[in-house]
Amino acid sequence: MARVDVIMPQMGESIAEGTVSRWLKKVGESVKRDEPIFEISTDKVDAEIPAPSAGVLAEILVTEGQTVPVQTVVARLETDVGVAAPAVAASAPPAAASAAPAPAGAALAGGPPPKTESSPRPAPAAHPQAAPATTAPRGNGDSFEDRLRSKSSPLVRKIAAEHGIELGRMQGSGIAGRVTKKDILRLIESGGVAAQRPSAPPSMHAPSLTEPAVPLPSPWPGDVVESMSVMRSRISEHMVLSRRTSAHVTSFMEIDLTRVARIRVAQRGAFEAATGQKLTYLPFIIKAVVDGLKAFPVMNASVAGTSIIYRKQYNIGVAVALDWGLIVPVIKGADGLSITGITRALNDLAARARAKKLNPAEVQDGTFSITNPGVFGSLMGTPIINQPQVAILGVGAIEKRPKVVQGADGEDTIAIRTCAFFSISFDHRIIDGAVADQFLAHVKKTLENMPETVL
Repeated sequence: MARVDVIMPQMGESIAEGTVSRWLKKVGESVKRDEPIFEISTDKVDAEIPAPSAGVLAEILVTEGQTVPVQTVVARLETDVGVAAPAVAASAPPAAASAAPAPAGAALAGGPPPKTESSPRPAPAAHPQAAPATTAPRGNGDSFEDRLRSKSSPLVRKIAAEHGIELGRMQGSGIAGRVTKKDILRLIESGGVAAQRPSAPPSMHAPSLTEPAVPLPSPWPGDVVESMSVMRSRISEHMVLSRRTSAHVTSFMEIDLTRVARIRVAQRGAFEAATGQKLTYLPFIIKAVVDGLKAFPVMNASVAGTSIIYRKQYNIGVAVALDWGLIVPVIKGADGLSITGITRALNDLAARARAKKLNPAEVQDGTFSITNPGVFGSLMGTPIINQPQVAILGVGAIEKRPKVVQGADGEDTIAIRTCAFFSISFDHRIIDGAVADQFLAHVKKTLENMPETVL
């Protein structure tokens, strides 16, 4: 018999630690090679991690809820190999990982509503090296620790740049002092940023993010208390961060989708027979959105301090509901896809998201997001922007309504039309209301005049 180490895998270049959220196998149970044995949560994805070899789960070293650095041995397998095997990472296949931080506060695009759990869940254990973020002595930047601190996640580096924080001077709670998002937000909220830079007179262009502390509520007799899951905690952080970062404004328009509905009815049978894909309204909406982003480039941008980055890629994130939270897989290069291509990509990403078979790259680099609360009957909503994007489209319930339309003789008449309310939440720092409304009007016109040959 030989033992094989199962280690915490690195699910992305910028990820330095992970949380064991659930063990799928118990000590003493047999496992097959590539069979999922535990689930992890990182600051980007949730993933099922497969066994590196066949054998018996002999030992679990990291309990559920515990956060450890990548490459940490989390379990050991007993195999029939006659010689000792080297430590092997339980590396996820290209289709591993599923849940990423949601567009902060975005509504859900598909699947059942999140379930409410009534039984308490153990609180995640503290990182064995966890400590409050502090300002570290400034080194020459050449040590391993200095390099690791400065190579924090893109989101942490963005926040640091916006607030003039030098990551190399911080001592974080991550591996080797790596600064996490929680560390940098804690530093900002505590007013510790001033300790890193010379004092300067207040600027009207840099309002403080410090807010009055809100007393924590206490449970009452009979209440059920449970810790947030890692995913829910990350979603919470992203919601608050986005609200603090962007000046949110939301506009609404009612869009007549009768023409799109007729195209679907007329061509759905042939389309589904030819492609094996279910044809919904969303691919038509994505096609119209991409056309609108090309016409109004600022809607497909990001803010970097006092600079505006105009993205030349059109990567559309679509919110998908999961039983345990929310994920936003991204359709890359949507401008180069037909309705058929968008449908294939959308259905594939949504199915693999619910099966925890996405990889980290498929939930990153979105330039614009769409959320579809209408599938649950919601008429309209005000979704929160998915940072670092500057806008998000919300699609309300698509339903038949009586509308006043002009007949062929020029007279007004009442007709039954298929309509929905669309909302656009945008960052007023760089997008004016007129531009956002013109973008939404462009999407409206495109959908209401969709050519029958679009498929």
